[in-house]
Amino acid sequence: MSHTEKSHTEPLLTVSGLRKSFGDREVLRSIDLEVRRGGVVALVGPSGSGKTTVLRCLNSLEVPDGGRITVGGALTVDFDGRTDKRALDALRDRSAMVFQHYNLFPHMTVLENVTEGPVQVRKRPRAEAVAEAERLLARVGLGERGDAYPHELSGGQQQRVGIVRALAMRPQVLLFDEPTSALDPELVGDVLSVIKELSDEGWTMVIVTHELAFAREVADEVVFMDQGVVVERGAPEVVLGSPTRERTRQFVRRLQQRF
Repeated sequence: MSHTEKSHTEPLLTVSGLRKSFGDREVLRSIDLEVRRGGVVALVGPSGSGKTTVLRCLNSLEVPDGGRITVGGALTVDFDGRTDKRALDALRDRSAMVFQHYNLFPHMTVLENVTEGPVQVRKRPRAEAVAEAERLLARVGLGERGDAYPHELSGGQQQRVGIVRALAMRPQVLLFDEPTSALDPELVGDVLSVIKELSDEGWTMVIVTHELAFAREVADEVVFMDQGVVVERGAPEVVLGSPTRERTRQFVRRLQQRF
């Protein structure tokens, strides 16, 4: 699906006025986002700008202090009053997170890591979950590593298992939190190529990344955040190529100099 085709599809995920504080520190200040079905939004910005907190709110790992999240038009969760656990569980069911540091269970094999969620959370038959896990692992080049433990894998392999674990939950939205930042440079390409394939297949994704060249290639929209607000958003070639805001220009220049 091309970027042009995606741009005409309806929103799958809408975020309105999202707010979150930790103590006296306001981390998110009225964040608005819209991700179209099959679209990819890249969140970029300096450390501490609130990017990861947005993802964690989308996955109910953090409960926002205010705002609204709508997924698929069928689920709307308001955070301006008390939010019940069932609503948070329903929100979590719509997405799956790929973490920066993999977060695999060290005492479980690769296959067990991938099938744990589908069997225990989704209540799928074990045989069905295993068959799907084996298919997905083969797809990312790890078909022979199902019986291995996380410590026996490279960082890049562990992150690919993390992606497979997310896919196995059959989410509506895939969330990636700096998926390559913990990897050795030579392992980054394998992980990014898997994410690019998922984009080409039409998965809806929100990606926090510092890989600006990758964001430019894979994203339909880039959102630049700083100090808990959205400073600039738009097409990758605009936000990363010729940004209109001085703060965005400073950030892009600094990151390009580093790499």
